[in-house]
Amino acid sequence: MKSYDELVATLLRFAEQSKRQPLTLGEALDSLDRTAFALISLILVLPFLQPLPLGPITVLGGITFATLGWQMWRGHESPRLPQKVRAISMNEKTWSVLASVSVRIVNFCHRFTRERMVHLVDGRKGQKIGAFILMAAGLLMAIPFGVLPLNNLVPGLAVLFYAFAHMERDGLMIIIAFGWLVVTVVYFSLFFLALYYLGNEALQYFQFGN
Repeated sequence: MKSYDELVATLLRFAEQSKRQPLTLGEALDSLDRTAFALISLILVLPFLQPLPLGPITVLGGITFATLGWQMWRGHESPRLPQKVRAISMNEKTWSVLASVSVRIVNFCHRFTRERMVHLVDGRKGQKIGAFILMAAGLLMAIPFGVLPLNNLVPGLAVLFYAFAHMERDGLMIIIAFGWLVVTVVYFSLFFLALYYLGNEALQYFQFGN
């Protein structure tokens, strides 16, 4: 299942199934090709591609991506999601929204993705590179920032481009995914530095006031 068209068709199928009753994420993913780490990551990352922080959901999502990355690193052929994630139930509207978002992403990605630099995505080496991206992005996403804008979006973009890379065998997307990891580290570091600076300023202010 490496075609974007198949991805959209799969999500639409999930929406159709959820008309009868809410479909859990575990039930949906059990019907996929269990070797499709990239496809599962792409489906899971879609809700995080928004600028607003999602609180504890972001932490749970980050842990999930890190877990998938660790499984890939160890050479697992089938991804296994945490039970809390598998139990998440989504209705027809939610699956339809995911399919709609996927269509927009598909149309955008077809403009620049193609097969190239395949040594970065194929074989055991490619699997370990993808595993590192998932683990790093997941751990960064799992940092509990609370109300920090973009704390789920920026590392989520690294996951998104990893998925593009492996679905299209496009090594350039791997490089872009690493670029988003760097952006995430810089952004989070600036936030911590700002907190440190403001904390010192506040401490000096109160000391001076006394």
